[in-house]
Amino acid sequence: MSEDGRPDPDALLHRVRAEAESRARGRLKVFFGASPGVGKTYAMLGDARRKQAEGKDVVVGWVETHGRAETAALLEGLPRLGPLEVEYRGAVLKEVDLDHALRRLPAVLLLDELAHTNAPGARHPKRWQDVEELLGAGIDVWTTLNVQHLESLNDVVARITDVSVRETVPDRLLERADEVEFIDLPPDELLERMREGKVYVPEQAQRAMRSFFRRGNLAALRELALRRTADHVDAGVRDYRRHHEIEHTWPVAERLLVCVRPNPESGRLIRAARRLAGRLQAEWIVAFVESPSQPALSAAERESLAAAFKLAEELGADTAVLSGEVGPALLDYARQHNVSAVVVGKPTHGGWRARLGGTPIDAIVGSSGEIDVYVISSNRDDEPVARAAGPPPRRRAEPASSYAWTAGVVVLSTLVAWAMHGRFDNSNVIMVYLLGVAFAAARFGRWPSVVAATLSVAAFDFFFVAPHLTFAVSDSQHLVTFAIMMMVALLISTLAVRLRGQVERARRREHRTRLLYRTSRELAALRVPDAIAEAGTRHVADVFHGPAQVLLPDPEGKLRAVPSPTAGFPADARERAVADWAFTHGRQAGLGTDTLPGAAAIYVPLPGGEAPLGVLGVVPHRDLLPLSPDQVDLLETLARQIAAPLEAARLEDEAQRARLEAEQERLRGTLLSSVSHDLRTPLAAITGAASSLLSGAGLEAGPRRELTQTIFEEAERLNRLVGNLLDMTRLEAARVELKREWHSLEEVVGAALARIETRLGGRRLLTAIPETLPLVPVDGLLIQQLLVNLLENAVKYTPADATLRVAASTRPGEAEIVVEDDGPGLPAGAEERVFEKFYRSADGHDGFGLGLAIARAIAEAHGGRIQAENRAPHGAAFRVTLPIVGAPPAGREAEDDDGRD
Repeated sequence: MSEDGRPDPDALLHRVRAEAESRARGRLKVFFGASPGVGKTYAMLGDARRKQAEGKDVVVGWVETHGRAETAALLEGLPRLGPLEVEYRGAVLKEVDLDHALRRLPAVLLLDELAHTNAPGARHPKRWQDVEELLGAGIDVWTTLNVQHLESLNDVVARITDVSVRETVPDRLLERADEVEFIDLPPDELLERMREGKVYVPEQAQRAMRSFFRRGNLAALRELALRRTADHVDAGVRDYRRHHEIEHTWPVAERLLVCVRPNPESGRLIRAARRLAGRLQAEWIVAFVESPSQPALSAAERESLAAAFKLAEELGADTAVLSGEVGPALLDYARQHNVSAVVVGKPTHGGWRARLGGTPIDAIVGSSGEIDVYVISSNRDDEPVARAAGPPPRRRAEPASSYAWTAGVVVLSTLVAWAMHGRFDNSNVIMVYLLGVAFAAARFGRWPSVVAATLSVAAFDFFFVAPHLTFAVSDSQHLVTFAIMMMVALLISTLAVRLRGQVERARRREHRTRLLYRTSRELAALRVPDAIAEAGTRHVADVFHGPAQVLLPDPEGKLRAVPSPTAGFPADARERAVADWAFTHGRQAGLGTDTLPGAAAIYVPLPGGEAPLGVLGVVPHRDLLPLSPDQVDLLETLARQIAAPLEAARLEDEAQRARLEAEQERLRGTLLSSVSHDLRTPLAAITGAASSLLSGAGLEAGPRRELTQTIFEEAERLNRLVGNLLDMTRLEAARVELKREWHSLEEVVGAALARIETRLGGRRLLTAIPETLPLVPVDGLLIQQLLVNLLENAVKYTPADATLRVAASTRPGEAEIVVEDDGPGLPAGAEERVFEKFYRSADGHDGFGLGLAIARAIAEAHGGRIQAENRAPHGAAFRVTLPIVGAPPAGREAEDDDGRD
């Protein structure tokens, strides 16, 4: 709600957008457990059968029964999607068929084991990514998850169980789940199920009970799972209260809110609050309220506040910085976060303002309603107060020039009032002075405005109240006028100063928002890690007015400094050691922190999904030191903004590597399949013919010659197959050096035809090559091989009475060779695929499927291109385009002309 009680339009817009997105997305239900074997899959299938009985379209996408008969029985009668078969290292792995699920569009899809890692070659590396795509398509998904697979708890689980879990799920999946059903089983019952063989086979169960499934481990994991489930329920309660605009607190759990001030006594208050939270078993939050009625914090106060927040975080509290008047801001935050009690420190002294207007504690108590308020004394003797050396911190004083300018404003107001005197009533003169006080308050601050109010009353009395030019007052009624004028002036001063503070904070928030937006927009367009780091460094340096540096790990895991657009960042061994510590431990280190505070810079890790992606270092300008909690929060936000595109780039690289590995595995499997078939056929023929020759001593000359001819032809065929493999390998490895010379296309085509002539059979071969074609700069042998491959392909896929045609032509800057046939043509849509390695049509022709791939590689090595197309009414055509660069030597052109004559 806004300050005037009306709904906040931004909150309403956010709610409308969230509801629209929620309606478009599917709902996610997670059956959550502490460990394997507690019955998550069984519970999910039981609920699925009940939904199916209600008429819901429930489909099984993937369920692991682990050989459990009772789980398998629940699968009976539920429709299932067929699995997607993925070939990997010679084995066929089965995964969820995501495309089938998207086409099928069931109302509810069951996907067991959310943390599962998909086989290489699947669309997504992880099953939880499949779930996100399904939810985006509007499909409700039910899934199962164990607590040890949550990313944020990965290291905690490893410390408890001494087992490192490699398959993890981002916490946001559980946080965004529409429903979390906790499936619980006491440790003793789970261990009994283990002994009975209902979880694992007996041998595996015994090993598991000696390691992961120890009773203490199960109890600790159960507590973690219960806490995460409670967190999800609590978040749901807060969302419900926010959605229905419920302002009063629901005391479903104890939660404390501790208000601190920037002074050394805050440490005592925080420790006392920690003891209270421990007794109540309550969560607790430490907050500081930035009040518009208070001047800006001094350096000593910023340091004291930072120390208080650091102590609170070490003791397990969350921290927050609020804006507004202390009482309303604190209670609004308490109601939004369902806080049950507010803890404040008892004032050590009161002043005239406290006696007249009350203290913030009075305002909190008076408006707290159902929220309890604990007031803790800061003068107890059971604990020493840690005070800073020297005198207590003083508020920043206004510069002397402000008071001089304030006096000038009063003088100017007096001159204007003097010009009005006699023509206007004194009430109008008073308005001129009040206007001057308001200007002084808005321009120079609180105390100059108080001085302006005092001088204005004095000037009004001296110049405009009889007797004039004296402070004497002839009419006692003017004393009331002076008092009212003074109070109004002070009130206007207070309101103007407050408005000035609000404007300043709004300006700072606007500047921060604009900065973060500009940074995120620029970083979102970048994909190269070094470019991301450089852009992020520039923005950080602009904010903190000092040199900044991003350090990223090299392939060996050691930090390297990315070139920075800002100069002067310390690069000595000591600073690098601080950066290494922050990177290794994933925590802030260096200047202003508890770890290695003697460093020249503060180092913040760049958070990644699994581990820090690097470190951001910055040397803030000395005027900003020590950094306030708000500035530290801004630095962490900038670090997260830099980390987000770095994480995206890392995931993109991993996905690319996974695709390459999958492609390599596919090619490897295809190659093995081709080799096993296409090499075995000629080898079998050679072996059969050779054995016949060896065993047939009395063979006549005719059969002997036929067998010898068979050996020769099959050996030649085998040589071509192996030659294609070697040619493809050399071309892919870029180990072929082009020997460009100026050749006649007529000669190159003729040499290729001579090589293919014996394999044409009864096919007619026509050529159309003008004698006037100029020379072209090519590697003659490679272009011959290209043409031989195209002609062999035409021979392989055309009938014996087909007609083949080879034509050549030139146009400015390039030459074109066309190989055509009148066979059946190419399969529809295969015009590009025919050039892929190991691609073969489904009609059973032999060969590796490398001929056309080699032809394309040769054409591209020359800087040319090759295209395939179907002819009308039937047949195929392959067009090879080669660039003509430069001009042939005069002598070579003349020789060629003589040869043609």
